[in-house]
Amino acid sequence: MSEDIPYGPEQKPWKDTVSPLAFDKSDTLLITPPSQDPAYIYGFSESERGITASYYQIPSLGLSADQSRSAQDQTYKIIDTQTKNHLGYQCTFGNNYSVCSRYLSTLLNNIGDPYVPGNYTINTKWMERNVLDYYASLWNAKWPHDEHDPQTYWGYVSTMGSSEGNLYGIWNARDYLQGKFMLTDVTKKVPNTMYVQIRYPPGSENAFSPVGFYSEDAHYSLVKSMAVLEIKTFYQLGTELYPDDCPLGGEWPTEVPSEGGDAGPGSVDIDKLCKLVEFFVAKGHPPLIIFNYGTTFKGAYDDVKRAGETLLPMLKSYGMDERWIKVFDPNKPDQPKRVKRNGYWIHVDGALGATYVPYMQMAFNKGRTNIQPPPMFDFRLPFVSSICASGHKWPGAPWPLGIFMTKTGLQLLPPTTPDYIGSPDTTFAGSRNGLSALLWWTYISESNYESQVEKVIGCLLLVKYAYDELIKVQEEIGKDIWIKYTPLTLSLRFMQPSADLVYKYTLSIEKLYYGNDLRSYIHMYVMGGTTKETIDSLMQDLRKPDAFPPQHVAKRKLWKQLKRTALEERIEDLHDGMLLGKHDRGLINGTKKLLKWPTVGRGYI
Repeated sequence: MSEDIPYGPEQKPWKDTVSPLAFDKSDTLLITPPSQDPAYIYGFSESERGITASYYQIPSLGLSADQSRSAQDQTYKIIDTQTKNHLGYQCTFGNNYSVCSRYLSTLLNNIGDPYVPGNYTINTKWMERNVLDYYASLWNAKWPHDEHDPQTYWGYVSTMGSSEGNLYGIWNARDYLQGKFMLTDVTKKVPNTMYVQIRYPPGSENAFSPVGFYSEDAHYSLVKSMAVLEIKTFYQLGTELYPDDCPLGGEWPTEVPSEGGDAGPGSVDIDKLCKLVEFFVAKGHPPLIIFNYGTTFKGAYDDVKRAGETLLPMLKSYGMDERWIKVFDPNKPDQPKRVKRNGYWIHVDGALGATYVPYMQMAFNKGRTNIQPPPMFDFRLPFVSSICASGHKWPGAPWPLGIFMTKTGLQLLPPTTPDYIGSPDTTFAGSRNGLSALLWWTYISESNYESQVEKVIGCLLLVKYAYDELIKVQEEIGKDIWIKYTPLTLSLRFMQPSADLVYKYTLSIEKLYYGNDLRSYIHMYVMGGTTKETIDSLMQDLRKPDAFPPQHVAKRKLWKQLKRTALEERIEDLHDGMLLGKHDRGLINGTKKLLKWPTVGRGYI
């Protein structure tokens, strides 16, 4: 019986660990027993990490102080070991935030807008505003925030990292390009805008139907954000409505190609981006373009300046640089207002690079390094609409956090205006972690530009050291381990080593094509807390005979067959006899053309 399953640190039968409070007056259980042994279900992955699964099971009678301490000690030992060996992700460890520990028994909640105190007074918004001013200055925005000046910045410290910043930026862009009211367009409180329907003149639907563009090296959160916000990407619209018309020739790519594809440095191919954008702009769609400044796997920087300067003349030729549109005031839905807006939105996902590249520029300007910094990305570029960054990557924090920033004149009008919190609900989350602003303020208040420049220079020197050591390893073992380095980044890529080493150093794995070969790579990052000793330890491990087990390298032909199978399954899912709308028919037709199947017409499949 499931009630006899061993449970808890002492592995007693589950029924013997149940509190008397879990029974009603007739001794019937008010809670459910386990359906299977959790230690068995979770145990495989946990035992690999040295975790004793039963230590962490929580009977309704609770754990003793000694049992809780044993579990905590085991957890600390595992986390401490993995932290010391960590090389695989963009995380900075080692900052001392002990001064902030005295706040851990208090709920610090920065609910609502950072610039309006609100009714919940136990917050750190005054610290948050100064953190935002710091980065506004670093990113060349006009500051401080002034609600009456549309050219000043507006932003907030997010509870997640750049995933939230991307989601908010795309949401902001969607409403802006769809012709909805922005915050500065209204002069008094508005009703719930989620119930306000946008009406467009007949034949103008494309003008308010933004199309998303991001590169194949972009962060996975962009795919999720586009799906959640129901924004069509160029690939979706292309395959649905124009399956044979890709301006790059052949099939529509799922994302904008990067320079050199998988084998390249990771930055977007600007020429191909411009061709794809122009195709949809010519059909009246406003583009929502997302650039990367420190891509996830390769650490690459898109040349935002050159891309924008290449795109703008084309956008202007189609009247998409600026356009007059009618927007509908929720207070006066029958009296549209004529406003002037850009016909595009450019968002910079600066998850990693945006918070440290400015210090690279300072170091170069003062002759402290001969490494030319990456291209400009910030608000000096008038076409940049919004920027986000992750604070747990740089400068480092004990939990994910980030920044989103745009201009006050572009600020999103929130869907609701609750009186309850005493502050406009202008951020993505309702409650926001006030400890994040406190920690971030603590770090930058104690770290001047000089210390930040030194930290960046140290990372650049250490990544060069790691690269040279990898070359030595490759020569010593007599094996090509596919070493790759994108200039100016803090990331190195090479052949995936054994599973034990992947775990020991918390390495990230990604499959990339080189020619027709699908190779399995890992990357390592040299961040603020990375030490030479950890790199030396990895190099010693990579010299061992079992460090690189043989890889099965798949061929591109096989991948195409897998892709075909996935497309066939996609059609099968939709082939249910339903009456289809034009976009559904277009999706089926586009997919079938890729497979060279007969297409469908109006009505039923």
